[in-house]
Amino acid sequence: MESSANMHTVHQPDADNPRRVADLPGPRAWPLVGNSLQIESLQFHRTLEDWAQQYGSMYKFRAGGRTMVVVSDNALIANLLRDRPEALRRTTRSSRALEEMGTAGLFTAEGEEWRKQRKLVMRGLTPAVIHAFFPTVVAMTERLRLRWTRAVQEGRRVDLLRDLKAYALDVAIGLSMGQDINALEHDDNPLQRDVEQVFYRVARRLTSPFPYWRHFKLPVDRAADACVERIGLAVAGFVAEARKGLAAHPERRTKPTNMLEALIVARDEADSGFTDQHVIGNAVTMVFAGEDTTSNTIAWLLEFVSRHPEAAAKVVAEADAVAAGQSVLQDFAGLERFPYLDAATTEAMRLKPVAPILGMETNREMEIGGVLMPAGTMMLAGLRHSARKAMSIPEPEIFRPERWLHESTGQGGTASSDAGDDPNRKLFPFGGGPRFCPGRYLAMVEVKMVMSMIARNFVLTHDGSAAPVRELFTFTMTPSALPVSLALRT
Repeated sequence: MESSANMHTVHQPDADNPRRVADLPGPRAWPLVGNSLQIESLQFHRTLEDWAQQYGSMYKFRAGGRTMVVVSDNALIANLLRDRPEALRRTTRSSRALEEMGTAGLFTAEGEEWRKQRKLVMRGLTPAVIHAFFPTVVAMTERLRLRWTRAVQEGRRVDLLRDLKAYALDVAIGLSMGQDINALEHDDNPLQRDVEQVFYRVARRLTSPFPYWRHFKLPVDRAADACVERIGLAVAGFVAEARKGLAAHPERRTKPTNMLEALIVARDEADSGFTDQHVIGNAVTMVFAGEDTTSNTIAWLLEFVSRHPEAAAKVVAEADAVAAGQSVLQDFAGLERFPYLDAATTEAMRLKPVAPILGMETNREMEIGGVLMPAGTMMLAGLRHSARKAMSIPEPEIFRPERWLHESTGQGGTASSDAGDDPNRKLFPFGGGPRFCPGRYLAMVEVKMVMSMIARNFVLTHDGSAAPVRELFTFTMTPSALPVSLALRT
């Protein structure tokens, strides 16, 4: 039975004579190459947003021999997200590119297979599992604090972007596989190099107009294949170690200490339908999904806070109140007492979401927004652009966390408490609908731990002489630089 959202916005064509994709406006395509030469891969999202300003909330363009439809209507996007995975799926192009890079799992699964794997993954990302993993997060955050403290004391420059990515990778691998690879303190960690190389190659393939690697492989593609093989061997070893740990500590089967243990317990249940490949694929997917997304979210938030001293002061005051006497928050329950930091994070994600666009593909012929879409139509949802158009807020280009504070917080916020007018419903930083990101809870734990640690121990200074930070589309939206320096609090 179809959802109510599906009946309102996505339905079978009728006698109303809907428009066709060919009727949609869009940039003029060139013979053979379409609009490919008009797109710079690192600015792919900005190009789509610029075209949306020119051609409206639904338009088409052509690249790689395919016509693609871009949707920037917020309400329509919300309904489309709710209609996954029945009416729409992840694009075949992205799923195949990820599977070729060894990340077959929940991210690429569809239909009943997706439902089955969703249950598997959610077993490894429950608040109880993350609570059990919290002491490890504390230890890794303390390691980050000590690294930065030593650097500041010795007068060395802190490479925030690099260290945030290494920290997020340590947390992702720690939770997903129960291993501490300490990428933070080992710049030459082979697993980190392999993960970053595969991530970069996936990003380049997703924005490539032609899948040349399926016909011939360049040296970079052969190197990526070797990385995939090494990652697979490493993860298989982690699975074997986790099984030994469960055998030595059978009590962990009822209270897993990491995602890999939870996945193995679920896989071993009678008639589970899961295999070791399901376990390995989803463990690898967790690493890819948790590294750049979380580190870039923190990086963009730091960039904003460093340029707004009044916001920085409020983050510091809140961290001092919640983590008084602690250099790193030790109390798991304390994570729920950061209303201003939550608001600042939401505001940063509104302005600089790590996923400004999202790809989908129709499973069948259907009418969407008054346009008849054939089965297999590739659609790109302009998540950031649609939210900007839909939100009626003053000075939308300004970083202002207070707009997300409700009056119930006692902090004089401006956001409406009327659920029907809740601006949060217009943002999709973690997707939406049934395929809502299962790692959201862990990501917010990392954001709060790092930001409160910085607030308790360091003073942020923005380099006003630095060039403006550019948005780079590398599968996620990455800052080109982070011109922020640290000084020790006295």
